[in-house]
Amino acid sequence: MPAMPAMPAFRTRPIPTALAAAARHDRRSPQYGHPAHSETAAGYGPCRLCLETFRVGEEERLLFTYDPFAGLDPYPAPGPIFVHAAGCEPFDAPAGFPESLRALPLTLEGYGAGRWLVARERVAEGDVEGAVARLFAHQAVEYIHVRNAEAGCYIARLERLAEGGQSG
Repeated sequence: MPAMPAMPAFRTRPIPTALAAAARHDRRSPQYGHPAHSETAAGYGPCRLCLETFRVGEEERLLFTYDPFAGLDPYPAPGPIFVHAAGCEPFDAPAGFPESLRALPLTLEGYGAGRWLVARERVAEGDVEGAVARLFAHQAVEYIHVRNAEAGCYIARLERLAEGGQSG
């Protein structure tokens, strides 16, 4: 049996706070200008800022278009995301993965230079760290996108942490 790759330290990054604030204020996608849609949560989400799931039938969520590759590549890759319509505190842990997402059906996609998809792995039984270790074992993987395995929607970005705990 091959040895398991060393567990890399990583940080989970939600969407930028300023983007969520602009979408809430203007009721439009900050990146595209498309109208945003507010509705009572019909599904678990999650919110792409606080990274918590929605309370179905109770919380208002705002749906808008977001491109997680903006600023990295001129080729657009927009998709729908949700945030709490009334506001929330952004997820901001120095390292690791939010417990709130662990039980969701997740796929991790490892990207290299030029936004090249190097490897993809579905998370099994909540073992996010094992999947992250296998993806970051590929030297070409620079960052990882967390996606909903059912809908394919972008959730968050994982970044390696350097020895000193800084994003690499």
